[in-house]
Amino acid sequence: MGNRITDIGTLRSIVDGENRLRASGLKRTPKLGTEKNPARVHVRTQKRFKEITARFQEKGWKFKIELEPDKPEDITDLERLLNPVKPIKVEQKLGRNEPCSCGSGKKYKNCCGR
Repeated sequence: MGNRITDIGTLRSIVDGENRLRASGLKRTPKLGTEKNPARVHVRTQKRFKEITARFQEKGWKFKIELEPDKPEDITDLERLLNPVKPIKVEQKLGRNEPCSCGSGKKYKNCCGR
C-alpha cells in the first residue's frame, strides 16, 4: 500500500466520478453486442438476413434482427462492432527545461520555446 493521502485521493476521485454521472442523469450503457445491450439491425431481404445472422454468430455477439422489406436497411450497430473507434494517443507536452526536440542540445525554453 502506498501513501495514505494518495490512496484516499484516488478513491475519492472514483466516487466523485460516479456521483457526477448520477447527478447529471447519465447512465453507463453496457457494451454493445452483449446480453444487456444487443445490437439492433434491420434488413430488407431474406438473403441479407441470413448473411448478417451468420456474421453475428461467427463473432459470438448478441443481436436482434428484423426483416422489414418496406423500411431502409440499418446495420450501423454491426458496423460499430466490426470497426470500433480507437482512442487517439496524444504526445506528451515538452517541458520548459527538457532538451529541445530539434536536436540542438539546448533547453527547450532557450531554443524553440521562445
